[in-house]
Amino acid sequence: MLTYQYNAVDKNGGPARGKLAAVNEVDLELRLQRMGLDLITARKVNEPLQLGRGSITRQDLITFCFHMEQITRAGIPLLEGLADLRDSIEQPRFREILSAVLEEVEGGKTLSQAMSNHPAAFDHVFVSLIKAGEQSGTMTEVFENLATTLKWQDELVAQTKRLLMYPALVFVVVGGVIVFLMMYLVPQLVSFLKNMGQELPFQTKALIYVSGAFVNYWYLVFGLPLLVAVTAAVVIHRNSRARYWWDYFKLHLPFVGPILQKIILARFANFFALMYQSGITILDALRTSEEIVVNRVISDGLARAGQQISAGDSVAESFENLGLFPPLVVRMLRVGEATGALDTALLNVTYFYNREVRESVEKLLKMLEPALTVILGLVLATIMFSVLTPIYDILGKMKF
Repeated sequence: MLTYQYNAVDKNGGPARGKLAAVNEVDLELRLQRMGLDLITARKVNEPLQLGRGSITRQDLITFCFHMEQITRAGIPLLEGLADLRDSIEQPRFREILSAVLEEVEGGKTLSQAMSNHPAAFDHVFVSLIKAGEQSGTMTEVFENLATTLKWQDELVAQTKRLLMYPALVFVVVGGVIVFLMMYLVPQLVSFLKNMGQELPFQTKALIYVSGAFVNYWYLVFGLPLLVAVTAAVVIHRNSRARYWWDYFKLHLPFVGPILQKIILARFANFFALMYQSGITILDALRTSEEIVVNRVISDGLARAGQQISAGDSVAESFENLGLFPPLVVRMLRVGEATGALDTALLNVTYFYNREVRESVEKLLKMLEPALTVILGLVLATIMFSVLTPIYDILGKMKF
């Protein structure tokens, strides 16, 4: 598909210019007609348009799902609804993707098949849920659940940003203060302290040594951590075993690890419940969930749970054997299986983890603020104590 620079007029004779993706000029003219425009001239841009390259936001998908829910609920034909939706979308890249999807649906493909050709906009879970909705005739419910889930993800991301914003700001401030003291203030005092003619205490010598390292080897002080971080990122990305141990380490970090595990399990429970409600089998939902969790440790655990379920174990027993879920969650799943209301049990699990994540983030935020303030105060107090101790020693020996 190529990009065309076009000049057109609308129904009132007003000029309209822009870019649009099309197979050829005939296809371009048809697309403009559906937009209420008449083509005058068109010029082909050299390079093909790369659709869906990392520019589709979650908010775009939420809007899309909301409109598709309304379209299917109102009984509007899919082709007409997609055409109207495409013309009303303001985001250029998403509009081009919807144009391609509409063209493929017009060519005889199902909506899920057309969406699967644009993984940058519609991931595997999204396409699987749409396919399940097509097979079960519950497209309205699927789009409604998808919109709700995407909104929940948006809130979760916002909570995570809130959790990280304050400590990141404090670390930047602390780092800036330390660099200023080590590279500017302490060197100004070194000659004064050495000319006092007395033995300097250990903490003052250590401070002078650290300051000298900052001044003389600044490229190592700043470059070495960056090099280590880049090297570790490359190794983790390319080596599956290193990725596994990195994911294991993240789950066992003090304070942050348990919250990260709850966030991952909340995401899993939410999508697992959504897929099961949409008619996707438990084993297929588990396989898809292995990609959703984005953590090798939990992903391997879900794979083992799938194997146990295939061997005849119940869902509750398989999840209990993982050791990831608390007894309350396992009990809810066991009751759901026994009563034939596993979908309700899964929704309860989703609610449980949503509440746990929200409360854990709030508690950690309340703990972080005073803790980081204390750390900042201790760092500054240590530096000032190391600088002022020899000065107070001299003042104490002076006779007035």
